[in-house]
Amino acid sequence: MSLIDRYILKEWAIGFALTLGVIVGILILQNMYDSLPDLLDIGASVGEVTFYYVLALPAYLPAILPIAFLVSLLFSLGTLHRNNEITAMRASGAGLFRISRSLWGAGLLLSGLLFYLTASLVPQSVERARTFFENLEYASLDEATESKEQGLVYNLGFDNRKDGRLWFMNRFSERAWLGLGVNVHTRGSDGQELNRISASEAYFDDTRGYWVFLNGRELVLDPETGDPMRTIPFKEKSFEAFDEDPSLMLTLHKKPKTLSLFELRRIIETVPPEENPAVHAYLVRYFSLLAAPFSCLVVVGLAVPFAVSGVRTNPMIGISKCMGYFLVFYILMSVATILGERQLIPALWAAWLPNVVMFVAAGWLYRQAR
Repeated sequence: MSLIDRYILKEWAIGFALTLGVIVGILILQNMYDSLPDLLDIGASVGEVTFYYVLALPAYLPAILPIAFLVSLLFSLGTLHRNNEITAMRASGAGLFRISRSLWGAGLLLSGLLFYLTASLVPQSVERARTFFENLEYASLDEATESKEQGLVYNLGFDNRKDGRLWFMNRFSERAWLGLGVNVHTRGSDGQELNRISASEAYFDDTRGYWVFLNGRELVLDPETGDPMRTIPFKEKSFEAFDEDPSLMLTLHKKPKTLSLFELRRIIETVPPEENPAVHAYLVRYFSLLAAPFSCLVVVGLAVPFAVSGVRTNPMIGISKCMGYFLVFYILMSVATILGERQLIPALWAAWLPNVVMFVAAGWLYRQAR
């Protein structure tokens, strides 16, 4: 590594550490403003609150690292530009890529680190923080409250098009892992309803891998006319063919942004988008999480040309323009996500299009700044 590379890396590393610390602090304060009252309401101790934020912090790294990288690049390169050090480097014959190649290496390393975090640590952080918070909520409930009335999810539905079963539960207790007011409609290949099961309660037997219904009845319908043929009441009945996992049902009930990469992948593998159009939103989110780490390379491509753009230009003007481009980058991500969720463009395109567009723009800016 040359003297120029070491010097630029040193200036950037100091700015990056300071910027990251400030952004993490601000993010924690903002998160505490949203969630701390809820934690206090359920009686969480100081240790439990601290542990919750320790669990939740890694989940924010994919969002804050590119921003911290951008701000540190702009200010470190802006300082070098303001002190005419960039001018001296270029006067000595060093080109723009020669000056910034160490930063490209740093961007590549950060992209690799973020990709690793997104694929391993961050999903675990999302799930563990959510589980810890839910367990605190359950522990705070009155002991007189039945477990099946705790952690209720209302109007839980699931359309298993592969096996022709449509599920609907008035309530599902995440605490007792029990469905209340359960109705299952079984349909034939032509869409005609074949039978209907209604039960006051139902639970999924993890050891055997199927559902057990309690206090209900099974209504058998005529496959041609749809008219009721007979009703079979029961106190308890197992349906071995009903292997739908309630955890998957609950995951589909949540918004894509609240789910981990593992949960998103499980949805996509279990319920293909071509069978259920609602899964497209989860597919777009999945690809977006995988594409997000490479925004660090976009950051380098945008920051360097603007931060060193000529001796006659006020560095703050270049910084402002760069921040504007980065704002366009986030707007483009939002628009591409909407288009992907509505199936106007493929989900893979929706995830990678912002990176590709801004990387092309960065290439053009580099040529202009040389």
